[in-house]
Amino acid sequence: MQTSFTPEQLEDPGIARANDILRSCVHCGFCTATCPTYVLLGDELDSPRGRIYLIKNMLEADAPATGKVVKHIDRCLSCLSCMSTCPSGVHYMHLVDHARKHIEETYVRPLPDRLLRRLLALVLPRPGLFRLALVGAKLARPVAWALPGRLKGMVGMAPARLASPSSVDRPQVLPADGPRRKRVALLTGCAQQVLDPAINEATVRLLTRHGCEVVVANGAGCCGALTHHMGQEAAAFASVRANVDAWTAELDGDGLDAVVVNASGCGTTVKDYGFMLREDPVYADKARRISELTRDISELMQELGLRKAAGGTGLKVAYHSACSLQHGQQIKTTPKTLLAAAGFQVLDVPEGHLCCGSAGTYNLTQPEIATRLRDRKVANIERLTPNVVAAGNIGCMVQIQSGTSLPVVHTAELLDWATGGPKPARLAAP
Repeated sequence: MQTSFTPEQLEDPGIARANDILRSCVHCGFCTATCPTYVLLGDELDSPRGRIYLIKNMLEADAPATGKVVKHIDRCLSCLSCMSTCPSGVHYMHLVDHARKHIEETYVRPLPDRLLRRLLALVLPRPGLFRLALVGAKLARPVAWALPGRLKGMVGMAPARLASPSSVDRPQVLPADGPRRKRVALLTGCAQQVLDPAINEATVRLLTRHGCEVVVANGAGCCGALTHHMGQEAAAFASVRANVDAWTAELDGDGLDAVVVNASGCGTTVKDYGFMLREDPVYADKARRISELTRDISELMQELGLRKAAGGTGLKVAYHSACSLQHGQQIKTTPKTLLAAAGFQVLDVPEGHLCCGSAGTYNLTQPEIATRLRDRKVANIERLTPNVVAAGNIGCMVQIQSGTSLPVVHTAELLDWATGGPKPARLAAP
């Protein structure tokens, strides 16, 4: 694709990167076939190719974002299916992230949208505040019918029961069972601590059972993905720097063999820290080191080798491949291989490349499209008649569970159970 940025514009590292990405696009249109919003809506502007043209024109003109551009960029899930499909290697993720930053800086959204986005950015990255918000949502359920549309949806998505905070999420060092094979830092996340603390508990048991000393580093918290994907760069980078500082202190202290992430949406962002802080003279090298150390839990378990299963369960597991894992990190078969080795019958979900509609806060900001994608995903899963659904991302788990009575659990919970841990609570429930 031909571009016409001025030399002055190209002095901006963000524009220079956007220019490189735009020039790599040959507008072949292969991406349209695998883009969830184009598949649903059939609008060229709701395809990666259409959005690329909108972004190109906006950035070249160095103009404030228009309502039309915002509408179609907001509808993008950042599922990155287009990056798996693209034969030219167009790095759409970096392009759309830059576009969102430009939108945030130049476009004044309607007041309800501004308030919603500020609320999400304030509450979700802070476990204590998020827990209070969910308690409030639970209390508001009887009057949910009277609330405005998006607030009604948010109240409806709040879990009926909140688990107590887990002790594993506090800063600490958890020793390996037996001889130590690796020393790893675990990102305990933010929303996941509140929505499903059993995931981190299962992950810690799985890692320590396989010879890992697990560090929950003091000062580590939200990965920054939530605010980053809303274009709020300052807030996102503050979270990134805090994590880099926390893990660098461990790396330079007793050392780290890996930074382990069990929420693939977070993992995609942490693996991009080196790029995000590439222009920061203080953090560039440290961020790059952290990104290079980062592993999804399935990657690390593959490196360690799964301990002999305590006994094959034979359960039929519909494996939902989170977009952030299969497209963002290009990890497609590893979790399925591990589940099969653990004794589960793994089923591939039809249309597995299509997003479930969670996409961070997408199911809260674009509820109509998100619900259509969820229902399509659930129909494909239920067609397999599985005993359980497994996924590697908390957002996907919450989204899919909201549309089905099938139990939805994290891949790490099943691997923990199969190698000697407790049966996941959702499977143990009557």
